[in-house]
Order: sequence, then structure tokens, then C-alpha cells
Amino acid sequence: MTLREIQEPIKARYREEPDAARITLRASGAMASDAMSCSVDLGRAIYAAGAHQGVGGSGSAACSGDLLLAALAACAQLTCQMVATNMGLEDVTVTVEVEGDLDLRGTLGTADVPVGFEAIRVRFDLTGDVPPERLAKLKDRTERYCVVLQTLLQPPRIEAAWSVP
Repeated sequence: MTLREIQEPIKARYREEPDAARITLRASGAMASDAMSCSVDLGRAIYAAGAHQGVGGSGSAACSGDLLLAALAACAQLTCQMVATNMGLEDVTVTVEVEGDLDLRGTLGTADVPVGFEAIRVRFDLTGDVPPERLAKLKDRTERYCVVLQTLLQPPRIEAAWSVP
């Protein structure tokens, strides 16, 4: 069964029942062995996370910045690969590399610099035959449909709630 055949009934349902397309993803973090490590539960898998070595962490687990970049890399790769497949570019394989620059002084409060990434670079490496006119379409659709990329480019409203028993 092709990707197009798998997705067509899903797309048809969402056209008929737009509310069926609305989902809520969840993740939770809880302290693990110490103040610099936690477990992240996605409901389907649990991942270890920890503070970056540059702020005192052990470096033995992915830091939150790593996880953000990993989410972008995964979303960009999957989106591009699915778009390529749906465009009939069956022999094309996609690899995505993501890098981000930040100044750790911001999160440590040691200088008046922004907290968070200053720049993020996404590199798509394609193997296979992609004619130039199809590459432009692949690029446009990938960037348009990549959930994580679009979320970073157009940040959503974020609400924080705190509770103390």
C-alpha cells in the first residue's frame, strides 16, 4: 500500500469531519535521580533528559535544547520524505541535520543576553534524482507542512499554570 493510499481516507475523513483532525499531544517531565535530570513521558515512550554540561549537568542524557532540535530534525525529515514520496520521487532519500546556537550565560543569569536559541540551521541532504523544478516544490511543501518548523516560525500562545498543594 502506498503512502498516498494510506493517507487518502484520512484526508477524506478530515474534509468531512474537520474536528476529527484536531488532536492534543502530551508530554510530562518529572525529576529523576537529581535536580539536573528528568524523565520525559510521551505516553508511548519515556526518555531521559538532563541539564547540559555547560550549566552543570553530567552530559549523559539529551538536554532540552537537544530535544528541541531533535524534534525539528525528525519532523523535517519525515515531512520531506513523505512529500517526496507523494510527489512520486520514490528513489529520493532525505537526511536532515539541525544545529542551533545559544549563549548559556542567559539561562545561568550571568549576563544580560537572551535565553534560548539565537539561530537554528536546518540542512536537507537528498540522494536520488530531483529535477530543479521539482526541488522547488519539494522545498516549499516541506517547509509549509513541517509542524515543528512552522511552530518555531510562528510561535503559538503558551499558557503556564502553576499549582502548589
